[in-house]
Amino acid sequence: MLSFFKQKHYLKDLLSGDYIDIHSHLLPGIDDGAKTISDTERLIKSFQNIGVSQFITTPHISHYIWNNSPQAIQDNHAETSKLLTETYNISKPFLAAAEYFMDDWFERHFQNEKLLALKDNYVLVEMSYINAPIQLYKILFDLQVAGYIPVLAHPERYLFYHKNFIEYERLKKAGCLFQLNLLAVVGYYGEEITKIAEQLLKNGMYDFAGTDVHHNNHIAAFEQRIKINSIDGLKEIISNNQFFKF
Repeated sequence: MLSFFKQKHYLKDLLSGDYIDIHSHLLPGIDDGAKTISDTERLIKSFQNIGVSQFITTPHISHYIWNNSPQAIQDNHAETSKLLTETYNISKPFLAAAEYFMDDWFERHFQNEKLLALKDNYVLVEMSYINAPIQLYKILFDLQVAGYIPVLAHPERYLFYHKNFIEYERLKKAGCLFQLNLLAVVGYYGEEITKIAEQLLKNGMYDFAGTDVHHNNHIAAFEQRIKINSIDGLKEIISNNQFFKF
C-alpha cells in the first residue's frame, strides 16, 4: 500500500516523445470527438506536448448511432489534413482508421465490404458498455475467417466482465487482442476500472495502448499521476505500439 502513495510517475512521462497512438477521435464533426477543425488543431498540438509522435485516429462506425462509412472517414481525413496544413501550418502526418461497434450490422458489413484497419488486417473493435453481443464469439470467429485480427478497445471499461474475469481469458483464447485506454491507469474512469486495468496488466493480457482522446479533459488527464503499480507492464505495451509506426 505504501508504494501506491509513493508513486511518482506521471502518465505523459511514459510516452517519451515517440509514442504511436492507435485510438483517438480527432477528425472534426464526425462522431463524439472533435467538433470543429479548431478542436482538431488544438488536440493535435496537445498530442505533441504529451509525447505522441504519430497517431491513427479512429472515428466510430456504429450503424445505429454513428453511421459513418469508410469513404466518409477518408474524405474527412483528406480535407482535415489539407486544412491543417494550409490554415494552421500543421504538416504532421496522421492516418485514419475506424473503431467498429460489434453488432449484427457489423457482422454483415465485414463479410461484404473491406474494413478500415489500423495496419494490415488489425481492426479496432468495441462493444456496448451495457452487455456483450449475444453472438460475440461468432462475430470474432467470423471476423478472423474474413482475414482480420480483432483489437478490442478498452476491455477494462466493460463492467459486466469485472465479476467474471474468466471472460477476459475466453476473449484472448478466441484470438482477440486487447488495447488499454491509458487514462484508466490514472483513475479517469473510476477506481474499479483502474483496478481491472492493473489486473489485466499483471496477467500480461494487454497487447497495445491507446489514448482514446475525444476532448481537452482527456488531454489534461495525462498530467496526472499513475495509480497502478505495474509500471513495467505499462511501459511494455506502450512500446508495443511501435508496431504501427508509419
